[in-house]
Amino acid sequence: MSETENAAESSKDLQQPPASITDEERAVIESVPATFRGMPPTAQTFFAVVNANGSLNRGFGVASSTRLALGQYQVLFSHDVTGSAYVATLGLSGSVGGSPPGEIAVVGRNGNPNGVFVQTFNSAGGAADRGFHLSVLS
Repeated sequence: MSETENAAESSKDLQQPPASITDEERAVIESVPATFRGMPPTAQTFFAVVNANGSLNRGFGVASSTRLALGQYQVLFSHDVTGSAYVATLGLSGSVGGSPPGEIAVVGRNGNPNGVFVQTFNSAGGAADRGFHLSVLS
């Protein structure tokens, strides 16, 4: 076999198999908007950038942020976010300096459907005040 034939044979092996009609039908069914399987066309992303002292630096769809205790924060949004996904990372609010290392955890706020409860920790796992960026996919 020539080098060209070998290249053609190996590229055939890398091709994806065609989708079955069942796969195509399933893709259409599972992508229907406003179902538990897909996000509605009105889906939004809200965000908050919060300083270590709990003050809100900036955001979209966020009503307020508060430091509750060492490493504990409450962030309230303008909408019910109970069915949303929460994504957070430690970070400073500006573009200068470096964020201290640590960890972060997020969960819906008990007793407030518009809220997210955030906990921040140092690298050893102890509670510590840290600035963070929070996204709510709703």
